[in-house]
Parts: sequence; C-alpha cells; structure tokens
Amino acid sequence: MTKTPITCLCLVASGLLAALPSPSDAASASAGRSKDILGWVEWVEVGQAPLQLKAKLDTGATTSSLTADEVEVFERDGKRHVRFVVRDPARDVDRTLEATLVRHVRIRRHGGEVQRRPVVSLEMCLGTVRRKEEFTLIDRSSFVYPVLVGRNFMKDHVIVDSGATFIQRPACESDKAEIADTGMRPA
Repeated sequence: MTKTPITCLCLVASGLLAALPSPSDAASASAGRSKDILGWVEWVEVGQAPLQLKAKLDTGATTSSLTADEVEVFERDGKRHVRFVVRDPARDVDRTLEATLVRHVRIRRHGGEVQRRPVVSLEMCLGTVRRKEEFTLIDRSSFVYPVLVGRNFMKDHVIVDSGATFIQRPACESDKAEIADTGMRPA
C-alpha cells in the first residue's frame, strides 16, 4: 500500500492527539488528589454530632441547601446564631441544631417568587470528603431529599456519576484538623 501525503498527515496528527492528556487527566493532576466518584444520590453526614441524611448531588446548583423547620435567629455573645430543626420522616429524625448565622441570601424561585433564606456553615462528609459548607436553610419537606449538595462543595473533590446512586457511604477522617478549606468565612 502506498501512502499519500494526506494519509501520512492523518497518521502524524492521530499520533500527536493520542499523546496528549485527556481533559479529565489534566483536571485531576491540577487538583493534586484523586476525586471521589459518587452517584447523584448519596448519604451525607452533617454537623459535628453527625446527622446522616440522603442528599441529591446537584451540579446545576451553586450552593447547598439543608431542610430546616422552626428557624429562629437569636443573639449569643454578640453574634447572631440560628436554631433550627432538621426533620427526616423517612428515618424518624427530628434534631435541633444551632449554628452561627453567616448571612441571608435572596433566592429567586422558578415562579419568580423571591425567598430570603438564612445561611449557616456546617461540617459535611460526602464520600471521603469532609469540608465546612455553607447551607441555605429552607423547608425541603416537599422534596424527596432533605439535603441538596451544590457545586461549591463538590468542586475539585467529587465527580458525579449521573447513572448511579449510593456508591459510597460517608467515610471521612474524624480529625477536624483535616477538614478541607473551602475559602468561606468561618462560622
């Protein structure tokens, strides 16, 4: 078989392309650690005395959201705090939590309605990743999952397999010194 200049050019180009790292290889190398591959629904542990809840991993959401009832803002030691109840009827969970109020945000809903939600910073374990995360507090009782995990938490740590659920239970180190820095304001 004789090789034409076009055939040679194609062979050279395909060899060069094969030698280049894939975009996912480059992203993993830049992050400096392997990423957990998790399903679009996973168990998470939230808070210092961990509360285990089902969570939807939503790459379309920027921030995370936690179900909360009876939300009450109060002051302690000159700082504003929030007391709220986390309920998960599917697992008979009814726990009161307190956290420092980080700020309030305005969220525009699908129908154009604007909601003002408190934001708190809590520890969360997802797979092997334990980080401080900012959560908007909202009654999610009409949703299937009490926790929505947004991109801010998953960035550089998690890859979501959209065809899988419950790949890995929370398995984080218990040493609080190993919590990854999210660059968020401390609570």
